[in-house]
Amino acid sequence: MRAAVYERYGPPEVVSVREVPPPVPGKGEVRVRVHATAVTVADARIRAARFPRGFGPSARLAFGVTRPRRHVLGSCLSGVVESVGPDVAEFAIDDEVCGMAGSRMGTHAELAVVSADRLVRKPTGVSHDDAAGVLFGGTTAWQFLHVKSTVSQGDRVLVVGGSGAVGSNAVQLAAIAGAHVTAVTSASNADLVRRLGASEVVDYGSTDITALPDRYDLVVDTVGTLRRATGRRLLEPEGVLLLVAGDLVGLISAMTARNVRGGVAAEDTADMTALLDLVDDGSLRVLLDSTVPLNDIVAAHRTVDSGHKVGNIVVRPQERPTTPAAGHAQRERSS
Repeated sequence: MRAAVYERYGPPEVVSVREVPPPVPGKGEVRVRVHATAVTVADARIRAARFPRGFGPSARLAFGVTRPRRHVLGSCLSGVVESVGPDVAEFAIDDEVCGMAGSRMGTHAELAVVSADRLVRKPTGVSHDDAAGVLFGGTTAWQFLHVKSTVSQGDRVLVVGGSGAVGSNAVQLAAIAGAHVTAVTSASNADLVRRLGASEVVDYGSTDITALPDRYDLVVDTVGTLRRATGRRLLEPEGVLLLVAGDLVGLISAMTARNVRGGVAAEDTADMTALLDLVDDGSLRVLLDSTVPLNDIVAAHRTVDSGHKVGNIVVRPQERPTTPAAGHAQRERSS
């Protein structure tokens, strides 16, 4: 099978597409023919060993001290079950599924093995592109807005990084809940985040976010702009600061401060199902920066590294390019 492989940490060019042996599903595992996956900020950080401040030593121990322990990145996927391992009763060959691979990764490939308890059935009305595109970012936004905090009708919500993979979902989920959403993004993406449900837009290029005069019930920082002190200044007395992209200091703050939340977002299948249902009924739009074949994965990593990715970049491992660069234009999807 073809897979995007990296054997050392470094820039996008350390990734190359090559033939590797197909993975074999073990007990409780499913092998999926991957129709869509995503190149995410997490993939780029692991590839470059560029971890949030304070997490470097522990991340190196987890992913490999001098060289990566696992050679195929990718955490989300949508595809078709090709084979099942022992003790898998909930899925059968040819089922359309999607899910998250967790720390095992390996979805940047034509075939990937995933634990069955990390998969859900893909609704027939949701494309593989949209299923993969909503899971990374969508599950994080869901956890922070519905588990680590509770967004409610009438809340005033500030989303910093409103056009990214997490932010675009946070804007929509807050709006769906009936909140008044202010999104922080670039001027070029202002109309986009308004279409996603933001009532107000702040251009980070011309505005000091930490000095905003308004106060919010929830402040969701998806890009690491705020710290405990600067973020709490933006809160109502009972407001909550959500540090999605926090460093170690932010994590400690989230553990010790009453009105700060942070940490890792769980990849819960119930959350995945809820998100997919919203996509299926048209309530939640999936924002895709581009869709590319596996051969263009290095270019996808470069786009992520640029910091200007909008939504998610979806990779189609089964697609064979007809031109050297087969990416498609940015778009919003409703199904």
